Amino acid sequence: MLRQDWSKHPCPIARSLDVVGDPWVMLVLREALLGTTKFERFREVLQVADNVLSRRLAQMVDAGLLRRRPYRGKQRMQNEYVITDAGADLLPALDALARWGEKYTQAPTRHIEMSILHRSADHLSSSPTVCSTCGEPLTSADRVYQRKWAAMSEGR
Repeated sequence: MLRQDWSKHPCPIARSLDVVGDPWVMLVLREALLGTTKFERFREVLQVADNVLSRRLAQMVDAGLLRRRPYRGKQRMQNEYVITDAGADLLPALDALARWGEKYTQAPTRHIEMSILHRSADHLSSSPTVCSTCGEPLTSADRVYQRKWAAMSEGR
């Protein structure tokens, strides 16, 4: 099914969804905000086919959410994908989705919440914008999601 082009729509929600309305885009953003930059790691964590991931990464670069940065791989030059300010500015949208999902959807196993870690102070916060422990403002650079289900699946 083909999607409608909303890039020129007068509604800012429609224009935003034209860029980030695909679930893979939001999941790639989540991983990029957690520090993932390499194609192989995105593929491993997201369990996504190479062609799907390649297409989404290219779209996200074109949309200005990520930028390619060349680096020397083991045998050749490769690209890593670095989050831009535009991508980092979507953190509140991811926070809202996480809170909504915690409240209105059922986890497949026992309830395991996604926590927010204030990196520089090394403690948890119940708020995504201001640390509930120390009161400092939180940005994408100084906070990270703790996903207990990811640690469980990686044997941690």
